[in-house]
This record gives sequence, C-alpha cells and structure tokens, in this order.
Amino acid sequence: MNIKNFLLGCLFFVFIFSNKVDSRELSIQQLEERKKVDLERTEKRKKRGKKAFSKEITLTTKITFVSMERKIPPVLSNLDPILTDEGFYGVKLAIEDNLTTGRFVGHDYKASFHRVSLDEKLNEEFENLIDKGHKIFVVDFTEDEILSLKNLAGFDEVIIFNIRSKSDSLRNESCAKNIFHMPPSYSMLSDALTQYLVKKKWTKWFLVTGPDQNDKNYSNALKESAKKFNIKIKEEKVWDFTSDLRRTAGKEVPIFTKGSRYDVLVVADEKGEFGEYLAYRTWDPRPIAGSQGLKPNSWHRTHEQWGATQMQNRFRRESGRWMAEIDYHGWLAVRSLGETITRIQKNGIEEIIEFLRSSSFGLGAYKGVKVSFRSWNGQLRQPILLAAPRSMVSVSPQDGYIHPFSELDTLGKDKPESTCKF
Repeated sequence: MNIKNFLLGCLFFVFIFSNKVDSRELSIQQLEERKKVDLERTEKRKKRGKKAFSKEITLTTKITFVSMERKIPPVLSNLDPILTDEGFYGVKLAIEDNLTTGRFVGHDYKASFHRVSLDEKLNEEFENLIDKGHKIFVVDFTEDEILSLKNLAGFDEVIIFNIRSKSDSLRNESCAKNIFHMPPSYSMLSDALTQYLVKKKWTKWFLVTGPDQNDKNYSNALKESAKKFNIKIKEEKVWDFTSDLRRTAGKEVPIFTKGSRYDVLVVADEKGEFGEYLAYRTWDPRPIAGSQGLKPNSWHRTHEQWGATQMQNRFRRESGRWMAEIDYHGWLAVRSLGETITRIQKNGIEEIIEFLRSSSFGLGAYKGVKVSFRSWNGQLRQPILLAAPRSMVSVSPQDGYIHPFSELDTLGKDKPESTCKF
C-alpha cells in the first residue's frame, strides 16, 4: 500500500469515527449550532407559512396529553437531571409525523397539554376534561392513578394510552378494553433479560429487591421468569439500608453480597436508590443486571439501528436532551393513532379500539419489526433493548425462542396465561 492510499484510508476512518461520535455525544457548542440552524429553519417556515393540505380537511383528531406534577425525591447522584417534560416532545414529534401523511389525505391532528398540579385532584381534573369533550388521552400516570380513572363517569367513552406504568396488574386482572399500554410490562422486561442470561448460561442468581412497591413488582416478575426459564435463585435479599451509600457502599455491599455462589447479581431498584452502588463492590466479582447494569429497555440513547439514529437526532434538536423511554412511549401512542386513522379513515373511539386490537394494525417503531397490540390485554408487543449505560448489548427476544403467532409473544404474559377479561 503506498503512502497516499494509506493517508486516504486514515482520513476516511477519522471521518467515519467522528460522525459516529457525533451521533452519540454532542458538545454544548454542537447543540448550540444545531439550535441556530433550527431557528433559521423556523424563520423560513414562518415566511413560507404553514404547509398547506393537499386535500380539504375531512377529519380533525384532538389528542390530550395529561401528566402529573410530582414531588422531586432526593437523589444520590447529580449526574442525571430530573426531567419535568417527559412525554411532551415525543407527542410533539409524533404529531409532526402524523401530519406528514395527514396533509395528503385531509387528516389534521391537534394536541393539547394538561399538567395536574400537586394541589389539584386528578379525578376532578380528568372528569372536567371528559365533560369538555376530550376523548383521546395520552396519560403519564402511575398504576394507582390509572386505576382511579375507571370509576369516573364517561370513562368507557374515551380511549387511554398509558405511557408510564409497567404494572402487570393493569394488563391482567385490572385491565380495561379502552386502555392501551405503550411501556413493556415488568414481565416482558424480566423475560427479555432472562432469555439473554440463559443464552450466556448465567443461570444462578442473587436477587436483590428494593423497598418500594414497584421494586417488589419487578422482583416478582423476575422470579416468575426464573421459574419459566429454569433459573436457580441461589439467594434473595431485600435492601433496607438507610445510610448514604456514597460514603458507606464500600463497607456495606461486600458484606451484603457475601454468601452463596452465583453467576449474576440481579437487582430490582426502580428509583435507583442503591443499585448503582453495587457494581465493583460485591464480595465476588460478578456482573449486575436488572434495573441497573445490563438493563432491559423499551428505548435507550445508544440505540442506533433501524433508523433510530435519525429519531435520536430529531429529538435532540427539538428538546436539547436525550430521548427518554416515556418520550418514546408518547411518540408510539400518537403514531399508533395516526396509523389507525389513516387506515380506517375514521376517528371514532369504537372504530379506533377495534382496529388497534386487530391483526391488521402494525407500526414501524425503529426496532427492525413492526409493533402491534395484543388483542387480549392492549399491551404493545415489541422488541426489548438490552443495554449497559453507554452501549447496546443485545435485543430480545433472543434467537431460538419461537412462537406460533409472533416471537414477540415469548416476552411477558401470553394469551393462555392472561387473566384479563373485558
């Protein structure tokens, strides 16, 4: 190889590598440059005016996004900011995507955003929205908050897209025909993780569960997955320490994890109160998985395949931050509506529900396959991303897990296991 070709190869490598880095990590200067470009584009759009509809508007669909103001809990680390706008930009991007097609078929989409403050009562505010004629809701609520809506007058006449709660109960004994779930359930997440751990032959677990109810829900799902895939839980403990782990983790964790021989430490700590402090401090050198370490996700900032980089970049230009899972769930909810209304040419609640639950529905979601809803409980079946904090590791379902209808139904409660009855 001559010097000229060698230098050209080096320049090509640097170009590719630099673009790879830019797609993941943007400096403040780069973000400011992008904002400047976006501002210029916005000004040009204002001069041009709004994009005209190719056809007369025949359908206008109003979507209502409702979130709750929440008390900010104390944090152990200041590295990750506490987001107060989760879901907003995901809904906003999905509206733009819906209008891309809508302008050609005469379908308009409008979104309104409502935030219930700490001094307001959720049920009263939600009932007021129903009384004002709001029919299609994207809700950023917990399990208990969603359950409380079922007692409201007019509940059966609306459609609700859950973008936060992973509760298996909402998909089973507490399910409802008009509630659709964007996040993977705890059982889907635990099955996705377990399939990979079985593939790696890490079949002996040490399970650590946090004190909160969501930690227990996740832990219960992990135990069910362990039974399902013939995993041995060698030891199980509940983390109930109250000390500041930033100062005591080096002493507490080795003692806490000393005991049985195991392959992997599996953690259920949804709030991140202690899980991050287990790594590199366990008595035996073992990998960590679950809510920390190798984590199953619906979306992750390092996901780049199947056009995901394009979505990541669009979102960052719009919001100035990474796309969180709840943002992705909001996008999924609104895009599901758009896909449905485009196909059926109607926006009635009953027609939307019927189509979403049918085998005709399918949505491209930057995961390599079309996602769809399970007819028996309204759960969105989807691939699960397994990722470390700064790298993608794998995607479940893993190769070799087969199903008569869809391999995606090897994750979570399949129809014969479901206790959902509408």
